Amino acid sequence: MKIINIKTEYIELQQLLKMEDYISSGGQAKYYLMENEVLVNGVIETRRGRKLRANDVIKIGKEEYQIAWFLKLN
Repeated sequence: MKIINIKTEYIELQQLLKMEDYISSGGQAKYYLMENEVLVNGVIETRRGRKLRANDVIKIGKEEYQIAWFLKLN
């Protein structure tokens, strides 16, 4: 499982898809989600703007990702 660190309250599913190179632009997210099964916390997700927050688990094909807060330690 890969950990995705975020500094904000949430990221959108389309941002995750772009960060992990499943799509090259946000506009492709709608079509990607229509053609591929993406699970968020075990439920099929079709909304590209789905807000992903800390502790959410996303499964794309065989890959799993978990959203986590980015903590900067000094």
